[in-house]
Amino acid sequence: MLSASRSALVALAVMIAIGSAMTLGAVSREARRSSEREGGAKADQDFQGFRGRRPVPVIEEAKAEYDGRFVFMRLRHGVADLRMMRREPPWAHDFPRADFHFMKILSELTFTRAMLDQGNIRTLDDPEMAMFPVAYMSEPGFWTLNDAEAEGLRAYLQKGGFIIFDDFRGNHIDNLFRQMRRVLPDHVFQKVDVSHPIFHSFFEINALDPRSGYYSDEGDTEWWGVYEDNDPRKRLLAIANNNHDLGELWEFSDTGYVPVDLSNEAYKFGVNYVMYAMTH
Repeated sequence: MLSASRSALVALAVMIAIGSAMTLGAVSREARRSSEREGGAKADQDFQGFRGRRPVPVIEEAKAEYDGRFVFMRLRHGVADLRMMRREPPWAHDFPRADFHFMKILSELTFTRAMLDQGNIRTLDDPEMAMFPVAYMSEPGFWTLNDAEAEGLRAYLQKGGFIIFDDFRGNHIDNLFRQMRRVLPDHVFQKVDVSHPIFHSFFEINALDPRSGYYSDEGDTEWWGVYEDNDPRKRLLAIANNNHDLGELWEFSDTGYVPVDLSNEAYKFGVNYVMYAMTH
């Protein structure tokens, strides 16, 4: 059972994130007004002409330099059909607020020295990926990759990297499975149950509610993983939250748009994922 002290810390950290986000929001609004006056900067060259639900920073510059601190690494990936997009690129959903909020929570609740206010966008064939032990991919249902990217992610995982797949629902999981077969042809996704150490690496998550996901209307929430050598006794290389969206809950944790309890639960999963990755 989660201790009362840790519950209090989660609530406190959310409040800290609120104050931080208000400052960031003010900066973002001023930057947005400046951008609009100058005609605006597109978030991604491949998405020129599309407008998102919220402004996306100039993500070409969102690349952190390694300095020993833990950095949240968001993976940039291509999509299959741009005509379906009416907002920011799928890989950029919830950026940068989700990333910044989560790093603030991680730094407040653990002894992890985290970089709090710098985005870190990397492509899958970036040789510097290995500097950052945890990777995050949003919307893998739209993920496509070339041979160089498949090779890059394969090398990253084999060297000890860990990847979180988030923000997907329904039949999007089919594309995730298909693309990962290109990355690790001899590996398959397996369902991960609540007994796995990843759910006990920091917070004690003793139940996985199948109706708890952000996209529960699309189906039961499921946790899928890829193990080293397909052996559940060995290291978990990847975790996938099917019919869930931790990033959305992190992003809006300071707005009242989503219940605090849901955001807190999302933070617990994120913290556990990082703690597992850093200790295995």
